[in-house]
Amino acid sequence: MPVVVFPGWDCLPYDRVSPNADISAARMATLAALVHGMPKRFVLLTTLGAATQRIPARKILREAAFSAQVGGRVDEKALRNFLVRMGFVQSPTVMEPGDYAVRGGIIDIFPPGEQGPIRLDLFGDILDGARRFDPATQRTTEKLDLIELAPVSEVILDDEAITRFRQNYRIEFGAAGTDDPLYEAVSAGRKHQGVEHWMPFFHEELETLFDYLPKASITCDDALTPARIARWESVADQYETRKIAMAAKKRMDSVYKPAPAELLYLDEEHGTL
Repeated sequence: MPVVVFPGWDCLPYDRVSPNADISAARMATLAALVHGMPKRFVLLTTLGAATQRIPARKILREAAFSAQVGGRVDEKALRNFLVRMGFVQSPTVMEPGDYAVRGGIIDIFPPGEQGPIRLDLFGDILDGARRFDPATQRTTEKLDLIELAPVSEVILDDEAITRFRQNYRIEFGAAGTDDPLYEAVSAGRKHQGVEHWMPFFHEELETLFDYLPKASITCDDALTPARIARWESVADQYETRKIAMAAKKRMDSVYKPAPAELLYLDEEHGTL
């Protein structure tokens, strides 16, 4: 029976850093697989933290996709825009999920998942060839006829999401100053370090892993309840700490402004499995 993994973030609630790129990629690869089709029977392994945290809605994963057939036309500008919006980062060479590199008519992309990066050979606007390769040796491991890409980040920086973030941020915290690095970066379409902690501001709605698997049988150990309560208390404590720090400053635009905890995490009332 297939086993898929949905890991939790490897950073604390309200941290200043983003989840590790490999973890974000693995999470998005699993969500994309759940949306686009899995075997009738499979096992999904996850953590309490991942299961009690809100995630992008299923419709986002259905709509945020890019596909290309060898021999077909590819709009290189549209592909680049897609990669940026989906959270990919341009690098000289691709070494980890979420990287992409452009060298003339060759585009290397490391999509979410564990299968390795892919190389697109373009002849003008025609996809002349595609292959999967080993990033260490550059040797081909598989020839491909069809390319399908999914988001690599839970924050998608398209125009609608940026506008939504700006509106929600101002509603929650008031007008942002010129020295608010988060607000300035997102407004410019750049991914700011730790931006995932404001994920609710980017989406119309968020769901949970249980929305993706409404008919799943759930197995937990006997320490679930105290662990869940401790998890929520940790989230609430981190949130209150950030709020106190924010209130202690005279200039709000120079400090961390936390999004309300219940927008991103299931609280004690709604966290019962």
